[in-house]
Amino acid sequence: MQTAQIAPFFATLKAANPMPNTELEYTTVFELLTAVLLSAQATDVGVNKATRRMFPVANTPQAILDLGLEGLESHIKTIGLYRSKARHLLETCRRLIERHGGQVPRTREELEDLPGVGRKTANVVLNVAFGEPTMAVDTHIFRVSNRTGLAPGANPLAVERQLMARVPAEYAVDSHHWLILLGRYVCQARKPRCWECIVAQYCDFEPKTPAP
Repeated sequence: MQTAQIAPFFATLKAANPMPNTELEYTTVFELLTAVLLSAQATDVGVNKATRRMFPVANTPQAILDLGLEGLESHIKTIGLYRSKARHLLETCRRLIERHGGQVPRTREELEDLPGVGRKTANVVLNVAFGEPTMAVDTHIFRVSNRTGLAPGANPLAVERQLMARVPAEYAVDSHHWLILLGRYVCQARKPRCWECIVAQYCDFEPKTPAP
């Protein structure tokens, strides 16, 4: 994708969805962190189903610790890898209480020091909760960035760096939401829905998928 096409690419996405947000359901920064931690290799829909049951019962670090391992597992057992996620979440809750007064830290280093929190999870929290222009490169963003030519890269970190360099500043905070939604609903893995894509004219992918 030529540099001159990037601004209109994002301007088109913004016009269609001026205030994008994560599809994970949350009301506090800790709930967001919990939902993102649980969402690895799982769908937002599946995570939301579990957290709708859990958050009314336990939505603070201490309340989740009070559930214990078996109690927490019973709330999230419908989510993939729930056993390891339960252990990570419990240890994260302990560290939040011991090192951060029960609050979610605002720096990448402190976030990535939490068990089960990698770069992508930290980027989501920094962006969604704190409004920082980070790029949480998931499978959708990785695919869209490479397929469209927006930010080609061999791995998520390479794509992230390309996006940070190429996305205009005025679109940086919201851009990862637009790219996720584009990949989730239109630029899908097996068969991109090019015929209904509003940014197809800026995309390098050829040949475009014809309407069925």
